[in-house]
Amino acid sequence: MDGVSANDITLHLLKEARETVRSSPLGVINTPMIPWCQTTLPLSVDCNIYLKLENMQRTGSFKFRGVANQFARRPKGGHFVTMSAGNYGKSFAYASKHYGSKGKVVMPETAPLSRSILIQSFGVDVERVPTTCLMNVVNQCIQVDNMTLLHSYDDLDLIAGHASLGMEVLEMMPEPDVVVVCCGGGGLLAGVAAAIKLSGCDKTRIYGVEPEGACTMYKSFIEKKPVGMDTKSIASGLAPPFAGALPYELCQRYVEGIVLVSDEEIKAAVSSLYGSGLVVEPSGCAAFAAIVNNKIPELEGKNVVCILSGGNVGKDELANFPD
Repeated sequence: MDGVSANDITLHLLKEARETVRSSPLGVINTPMIPWCQTTLPLSVDCNIYLKLENMQRTGSFKFRGVANQFARRPKGGHFVTMSAGNYGKSFAYASKHYGSKGKVVMPETAPLSRSILIQSFGVDVERVPTTCLMNVVNQCIQVDNMTLLHSYDDLDLIAGHASLGMEVLEMMPEPDVVVVCCGGGGLLAGVAAAIKLSGCDKTRIYGVEPEGACTMYKSFIEKKPVGMDTKSIASGLAPPFAGALPYELCQRYVEGIVLVSDEEIKAAVSSLYGSGLVVEPSGCAAFAAIVNNKIPELEGKNVVCILSGGNVGKDELANFPD
């Protein structure tokens, strides 16, 4: 983002955003955080894990938080465009209808068609394009149709809104040892990490989790700059074409590291959670997949928070996962 840096994300800004999200007319939910031991999920590590159930958020994912803060700080009745594989688009469409704004969502062709239909049902336009063309089509909407971009992960107001999730975690567990968060463009990871670290939890280790086939933040950490790649994963919500510039800067500052999970590990995680009564989409269970596959180091005896970030998965999609 031009002219915006990690230094602009302050604890005061995040607390203001927390109040905006909490009081939003959209009705953002303070989602439950439950002990792993109160589920039937198996656990091979001797530690205290808590699951933050953001799959129970209104519109089915954490994206609603960032959208609530974005729309609160934009003029009503605007004409907005965004790009999304589904979850941000759904929240964006819901908010557009509430605020009486016109909107368009540019979606990758790899996103489930059912999500496009759902987003259109809120009254916004949808255009499906190859992943590599997403930003080109968005830019055309801005330049030709005079639309205003609401970025789905590289935006200060969005990240500050997502940070409310981190604030809620600290209300339940003031000093977690480890927090594990999924990572696509990096907006959620950046917001949660900033909220926790700026609140004084210097010893908390925060890990981001990406699919092996869509590891833009992982590669960005190696290259020491935000990079893109031709992404491909069953977790379409974690497969944007590039890492966000502001999220990258915040993650560099506050995140311990990025770990990778395979699509097979993600599929198994969806099935395991579903078998325990939790409906979580592939993108939403990446953090869980990392924990159960021992990708996060030194969890023994620790207080750990695992973010289940979304539950937008249809019955038709669930049929493709192993029992």
